[in-house]
Amino acid sequence: MAGRALGSARALLAALLALALWALLVSPARGRGGRDHGDWDLAKLLPPLPPREDAARVARFVTHLCDWGALGTISTLEAVRGQAFADVLSLSDGVPGGSTGVPYFYLSPLQLTVGNLQENPHATLLLSLAQTNFCKKKGFDPQSPLCVHIMLSGSVMKVNETEMDFAKLSLFTRHPEMETWPSSHNWFFAKLNITNIWVLDYFGGPKIVTPEEYYNVTFHKKLYRGCWLVQLLYLIAEALRAQRGKVTWSRSHSN
Repeated sequence: MAGRALGSARALLAALLALALWALLVSPARGRGGRDHGDWDLAKLLPPLPPREDAARVARFVTHLCDWGALGTISTLEAVRGQAFADVLSLSDGVPGGSTGVPYFYLSPLQLTVGNLQENPHATLLLSLAQTNFCKKKGFDPQSPLCVHIMLSGSVMKVNETEMDFAKLSLFTRHPEMETWPSSHNWFFAKLNITNIWVLDYFGGPKIVTPEEYYNVTFHKKLYRGCWLVQLLYLIAEALRAQRGKVTWSRSHSN
């Protein structure tokens, strides 16, 4: 009986996920990574930048707001072997309003960065509000500390079966084009296992945030109240997390 109920729950979740993804494909994308890149109304949908005194919350804010970042790795290319190498990667830490703080990626073995990671998984991810209209409206140069940016260091790893559905929902919601990328490239879902965090949001040098502080931040989950699709996606994401028995990241990020 319990097995039948679990099967029904899974079937319902699959149907809801299919409906949500279909809606994303037939309507304009609401995330900045979609077809209408840059269409989020920040003034209506997002809260103001958290206080500088709360560096952990600032870091979570930037991670959730950013749709892409620059990932630094150690090169395996013969011409620059052992030297620094960087590439732009699309990412998501959850559906809009459903931040987890975990940067998820959709990667292919054909990417140079993936070749580097296969030999050395350690990497540093740079995320900056320069990709939003925040710095432009304020008149801040991208290199200025006032144009908030963060550095997340750790190791990149494939997600396991437990996180697969959540990573897929998180990425395809904000980057719907990904679903059309050729399967022959053997795409897979990955994440950055964060071990060190630096926040640069003012003069005087970066602030250090521990992973525990970062993941203990409670992110506001009702930022996108006006968008029924986003709310549906968030509910599906929460249901998937609960069904898979996913342990809250703020308590168990030591893996």
